[in-house]
Amino acid sequence: MKKTIIGIFLSAGLWAGLGSCNPRRVDSKFLINEVLMTNETSYVNTYGEHSPWIEIFNKSYNIADLAGCYLKMSNTLGDTATYIIPKGDINTKVAQRQQTIFFADGEANKGTFHTNFSLDPTKKTWIALFDTRSKLLDEITIPENTLKADQSYARHDDGSSQWEVKGGGDPSKYVTPKANNMTKESNPKMDKFTEKDESGIGMAITAMSVVFTALLLLYLSFRTVGKYHSVKDDKKTVDAVSLVEKKEEKSAVKATSASNDVYAAIAMALYEFRGGMHDLESNVITICNTQSPWNSKVSMMRSKPIRK
Repeated sequence: MKKTIIGIFLSAGLWAGLGSCNPRRVDSKFLINEVLMTNETSYVNTYGEHSPWIEIFNKSYNIADLAGCYLKMSNTLGDTATYIIPKGDINTKVAQRQQTIFFADGEANKGTFHTNFSLDPTKKTWIALFDTRSKLLDEITIPENTLKADQSYARHDDGSSQWEVKGGGDPSKYVTPKANNMTKESNPKMDKFTEKDESGIGMAITAMSVVFTALLLLYLSFRTVGKYHSVKDDKKTVDAVSLVEKKEEKSAVKATSASNDVYAAIAMALYEFRGGMHDLESNVITICNTQSPWNSKVSMMRSKPIRK
């Protein structure tokens, strides 16, 4: 009897020591979210097989990578199976607030998401997830004979601390592989609105009022902006026209002064041409071409000598 009691205490201590060797990370992004141990009609893997599966949930609001992390499973003390999630597979990156599934079929050669261990619902099962530095991210212990076929052991809501059995014909508790554990079928605000407006007329009037108000505000804003720019453009046009007129006035004044000088020059030229002859001037000598003995060609020729 004493040996039995001692054995029970040692077993409890060893089970507790599985998690105490590696303290859990407070900033863990990944959690074990749902486990299904006997799959008859539930989620099918890529090979068309119904295999047990473990769902991992990324509770952060950033993309996180499971590559290099460890999945461990144990049914017996001292006998722990370890599956290292391979690196180099882009599918190990889990989007924010999303889930991914690992098939516990004991056939790791089938791909990244197939572990080297399987799950037995008739035995007490400890499942844990460790990061690349062997720090504990999350763990769960499923008591033996807790789950029937197509039932899962899952958190009440994604990332919550409350666990429950889902499936088995209970319409309020569905098995949700790669989906949110809690599906909200009703919205309290919408239900309250429905109570006050069953036909939906009030909602329709409100929606149409919002739309037409928005259109009216857009019309007024565009019209105001258009008028402002129109007035601004008209002012620029007036300024440009007045500037051109000033330039034309200045050029006209210059042209008028230049034409007066031209007229004066023409008048002086006509005066010189018509009345300013040199013969009428007393101080100008005019030489005229006349015939006289002094410029006669006959007088300039030598005379033929006379023979005697």
